Amino acid sequence: MSITIIPVTGKKLLRRFIEVPYTVHQGDPLWIPPLRMERAQTFSPKHNEFMRCADVGLFIAQQNGRDVGRISAQADPMLKTAGMPDIGHFGCISAIDDRAVFSALLQTAEQFLRERGKTRALGPFSLSIKEETGLLIDGFDTPPMLMMGHDRPYVAAHLERHGYTKEKDVHAYIADLHTPQSRATAAMLRRPPARNVVLRSANLADYDNEVRLLVDIFNDAWSGNWGFVPMTEAETAALGKHLRLILDKRLWMFAELDGKAVGFIIVLPNINEAMHDLRGHLLPFGWAKFLWRLKVRGVRTARVPLMGVRRSAAGTMAGAALPLHLISAVWKTAMEMGFRQVELSWILEDNLPMRHVLHRLGAKAYKTYRVYGKSLS
Repeated sequence: MSITIIPVTGKKLLRRFIEVPYTVHQGDPLWIPPLRMERAQTFSPKHNEFMRCADVGLFIAQQNGRDVGRISAQADPMLKTAGMPDIGHFGCISAIDDRAVFSALLQTAEQFLRERGKTRALGPFSLSIKEETGLLIDGFDTPPMLMMGHDRPYVAAHLERHGYTKEKDVHAYIADLHTPQSRATAAMLRRPPARNVVLRSANLADYDNEVRLLVDIFNDAWSGNWGFVPMTEAETAALGKHLRLILDKRLWMFAELDGKAVGFIIVLPNINEAMHDLRGHLLPFGWAKFLWRLKVRGVRTARVPLMGVRRSAAGTMAGAALPLHLISAVWKTAMEMGFRQVELSWILEDNLPMRHVLHRLGAKAYKTYRVYGKSLS
């Protein structure tokens, strides 16, 4: 059966591109349909800075008149700035379990990247490393948290059959806030920070500056890490706009060392829990369900998507303990607010210090996402 690849041009084709996963995941009770309105904004240059700055190709696979798959290819100029000029990304991959469909999609994305001078493809990134990263390869038995992917189990085999190999694994850790800690861990958590360390909540009266401070710490803390691309001023502004919608100041904390902010942590309510049965629509009555579940009843799960400690502080004895103090402080607050589980993601497989901290706290790696790579030369 012949397969036609259709480049996305215009709003009508974009709607078809957005719709593909809703077809692919039919019958999967653990997939959380994203809001179609939010997905449209993700692929809109008006609403997404990445779509304005990067060279992005979106493609639909059609078979016998049906849309059966999709993929994106991204040439990000920021990768050149970060010392990775030959790297191109692919992402947004979703298709039926058909070898020919995957082959056609991947070949199209690879050709897009070759035409832009890229010699190696990495992914999936949907659309960048700051958004959804990696393909789910373990942990299909639970639904994804907000801003985390959920894939069909057969996708990995199709990528590997097409020549893709493991580049890096990242993990999602889950912590049950009501599971009693061991005596040793409980004693460790009761230990106060060093005298020159102060933990404080974010000052929402100075919101824009607090967001800029967070990004400054984040860019410093993550610099030198695998695949890292610093956050730009425009992305900082967008982050602030998006966080304001669901952020609770009690779950955004800074750590100050000798009077200077050197670390932070943010916990966000898992909005996926509030929209699992909305089928991607807020209208006509989905918005009422969503707001009631999120603001009145409250959700019971949350995610830590952002955390960091300045590299200069991380090398000190007091600074090395900051991740533990930050996590301990927000977990206590989250438990008081009625949350039962918190996910920390994503964590690089070779970030052994952080993984050790999480293991000591009783958190478990319950999902693994894989970034694949392939030479294009």
